[in-house]
Amino acid sequence: MRVTVERAALLKALGHVHRVVERRNTIPILSNVLLRAEEGSLRLKATDLDIEVTETIPADITDAGSTTVPAYMIYDIVRKLPDGAQVSLEMTADLGQMQIRSGRSRFMLQALPESDFPDLAAGDLPHSFTLSAADLKRLIEKTQFAISTEETRYYLNGIYLHTLEAGGSVVMRAVATDGHRLARVEIPAPTGSEGMPGVIVPRKAVAEIVKLVEDGSETVTIELSSAKVRLTFDGVVLTSKLIDGTFPDYQRVIPAGNDKLLVVERADFSKAVDRVSTISSERGRAVKLALSDGRLTLTVNNPDSGSATEELEVDYDGAPIDIGFNARYLLDIAGQLDGDTALFKLADPGSPTIIQDREGAAALYVLMPMRV
Repeated sequence: MRVTVERAALLKALGHVHRVVERRNTIPILSNVLLRAEEGSLRLKATDLDIEVTETIPADITDAGSTTVPAYMIYDIVRKLPDGAQVSLEMTADLGQMQIRSGRSRFMLQALPESDFPDLAAGDLPHSFTLSAADLKRLIEKTQFAISTEETRYYLNGIYLHTLEAGGSVVMRAVATDGHRLARVEIPAPTGSEGMPGVIVPRKAVAEIVKLVEDGSETVTIELSSAKVRLTFDGVVLTSKLIDGTFPDYQRVIPAGNDKLLVVERADFSKAVDRVSTISSERGRAVKLALSDGRLTLTVNNPDSGSATEELEVDYDGAPIDIGFNARYLLDIAGQLDGDTALFKLADPGSPTIIQDREGAAALYVLMPMRV
């Protein structure tokens, strides 16, 4: 194998594929990236056996061939080469090492044969549709923060993506919850997604998808079965196993009878919560919201360090209520809202609260209260 490629193109492709490689591996081949040179292009592939990312870039091929080399090592080498450089990749005669040449720099990397490299065969992916990158980014970014990190409830360790009929039209919904808070956002269902199985996209795949979306692809093609999903961006293909589990019936968690309505300026509210929570303990992080006619009083009490209080003028004319929330969770949700105001729908101090931009907004959040 002998191939010459632009440093910028190689660095961008390695940046995409090397991230899925785990830094600590008991299986040596999983630390490597597969390089295959054929027909005027260089194909790069990396996997951790759950996710596989491939990217194809143009290259000047002298001799076709393939090999695998340590992913983080080659990424660091290419990253440190000067801008505008040409990079030459060449296998030595004994096939045990690959030489990287650029200008006056020479590197020899230990190589393993392509035959050892695992293939994450996607199998049949019967459902296929195209989504704008902006829509996909919205679905993920508005829900990602609520993904559970508790490994025992593995079925909550991802985003639940499904289609359903709501309000007379078919929508695609993304839902994530960790048991304390729930995030739900929807978009009009893209053509071809009707009838797709509900799938749980794992947390690591979600993080990779966000990074790939941010690299400027305008549309994304999604193909899926009940076990795997494949996303195709501009020249980049990400294939991932899905979480094999049943996502809980989240509809039951969303309260229907919350009749106390609070409307508050979102920015002012966030800043006030942030200020008073300075006093809170790392463990507790509880902030009390005391609501009465047109006024919201935020209070934090910490026996070890003191107390803090702040008042805000709000739009509220329901019965007085005192309710506590985790300050971090409040700030996370407020940060996801798009509008200038936030709408809280409350019931009582022990029941979950709904938070939205406004009535009927596409994004809806449910937050469990804390005892204060």
